[in-house]
Amino acid sequence: MFFGADPTYLLCVFLPALILSLGVQFYVRNTFARWSRVPNRAQVTGKQTTDMLFQRTTLNPVRVEPTRGSLTDHFDPRDNIVRLSETVYGKTTVSALAVSAHELGHVQQYQTGSSLIKARGILLPAIQYSPTLSYMSILMGIIFNISGLVWLGVLFFALLVVFSFLTLPIELDASRRAIRMLEASGLLVSTEDKAGAQAVLRAAAMTYLAAAITSLLQLFYYMSLASRRSS
Repeated sequence: MFFGADPTYLLCVFLPALILSLGVQFYVRNTFARWSRVPNRAQVTGKQTTDMLFQRTTLNPVRVEPTRGSLTDHFDPRDNIVRLSETVYGKTTVSALAVSAHELGHVQQYQTGSSLIKARGILLPAIQYSPTLSYMSILMGIIFNISGLVWLGVLFFALLVVFSFLTLPIELDASRRAIRMLEASGLLVSTEDKAGAQAVLRAAAMTYLAAAITSLLQLFYYMSLASRRSS
């Protein structure tokens, strides 16, 4: 039995990952929604936050544009563009303040040559192909009962796990940079602003932690498959 048909996979990977994902999703959305109802004391929108941080810090300005959806905010290093969601770009909330500053934290990482970003960049070419190679190797190894192929698939998948765990400190670092920039630029006017911004950023980091844990559970499962084929 394999993947969805394997009770071990259902009990040790699928169900824990599903519960973790739903729990984190609820926590993130609830935290973001709570602080999306609280205006920031500086009374600046997400877009205005980025403009002021460009003016008051050493960041080199990049393009900032709106994008559809909620929690779809991101920095695209290929086009050097920050895209802010509809719930951030034009809103004067604590959530908008925190999220827009977080994306500029990523901008700062690239502009200062963060070692974490460089390390992830080294892995990026391999990550583009490792999922397909991993699943194909594991599947072929099981079908033809070749344990070496299964272990090769495990190795390819391990690259994904490393990439996933490397993303977590990158996100935490971007959040730390965001808080420092907000404080240095005077945009965290009250203690409520700071507490709310930190809460939103902590919640956002939980999504990457959940993804990393899920990938690790899958890796352990694939390793158990390989061990069974080797014995």
